[in-house]
Amino acid sequence: MKNVVITGTSRGIGFELAKQFAEEGHNVLAISRNTQPLEKVNHKNIKVISVDISNTDDLQKVKDFVDTNWKKVDILINNAGKLVNKPFTDLTSQDFLEVYKVNVFAVVETIQILIPFLSKGSHVVTVSSMGGIQGSMKFPGLAAYSSAKGAVITLSELLAEEYKEQQIAFNVLALGAVQTEMLEEAFPGYEAPLSAKEMADYLFNFATTGNKFYNGKVLQVSSSTP
Repeated sequence: MKNVVITGTSRGIGFELAKQFAEEGHNVLAISRNTQPLEKVNHKNIKVISVDISNTDDLQKVKDFVDTNWKKVDILINNAGKLVNKPFTDLTSQDFLEVYKVNVFAVVETIQILIPFLSKGSHVVTVSSMGGIQGSMKFPGLAAYSSAKGAVITLSELLAEEYKEQQIAFNVLALGAVQTEMLEEAFPGYEAPLSAKEMADYLFNFATTGNKFYNGKVLQVSSSTP
């Protein structure tokens, strides 16, 4: 049984991941502003906390829970994301800030508060995007989103080096298009090749075993070759 922290669990991949880890017998701390979807699931292995991860003070709830109840974290999955689709000249500094708060700064701060609870064999998985991969196909309107997803790739490479003596693994999965609510909101009518459940299955397996094979790596999880 592992202690697993997942961000962005109200819908999509995070929602499916929380259920899968719980059903496999692991303890799950599910972090999201909207707790209702998983509260309705009502699984004994899932603890849901309402947290705005873009708010530093709010993240303290995560640290307090782990410190009081678990004392250690085996897997952290930084899954929460924010996407803004606008022409570059329409993007404001506030748009960039809001996207980076969720996709970059919250990843940094979540890792920082949980580092004391991560030990030898722990695995930190950050969900990025093919849009953050240098040389990949890029889409107009995603300047803030894709640049943020590129930032966490470099961050994870650095952390893998910084914490290699402690044997904490940091890896990134750069996902291609997945049929999630966030994708539908940004690109109405677009049909992705994979469902949230299918991608959650892959993420589950990688989070539980990938640190045996990878550290400081970014894996491109896409059926197409951009």
